[in-house]
Amino acid sequence: MSALSFVASPPGFEPSLRFEFAPVPDSVGLYTLTADDDAARRVFVVDAAIYLPDYAPSLSTQQGESLGLRSGADAQVYVVANAAESGTTVNLLAPIVVNAATNTAAQFILDGDWPLRAPLGA
Repeated sequence: MSALSFVASPPGFEPSLRFEFAPVPDSVGLYTLTADDDAARRVFVVDAAIYLPDYAPSLSTQQGESLGLRSGADAQVYVVANAAESGTTVNLLAPIVVNAATNTAAQFILDGDWPLRAPLGA
């Protein structure tokens, strides 16, 4: 388990800035993100590099600087997953980007036509 420090509260998690980031047991690339100040506030995220290898969102210079990214290789990209009876969807419009060197994170709303609920595995 590791701690992530967000530069701004993710939407719906205000005013939380610190989160525990933990792998889901017996899974690959699936994690929980839990607010330090309220354990009931939790989301599931998936590692985009594993589940969405063609997903390559571009960050603005300002977004990259806010995380202290020196290169794209320092960025780890995760997307929020939502399970439903009809299947699991992921939010490609607002990825969570983590600076792997510092554990600084942010959820960015991207420019462009990214889906809010893309089927996972489609």
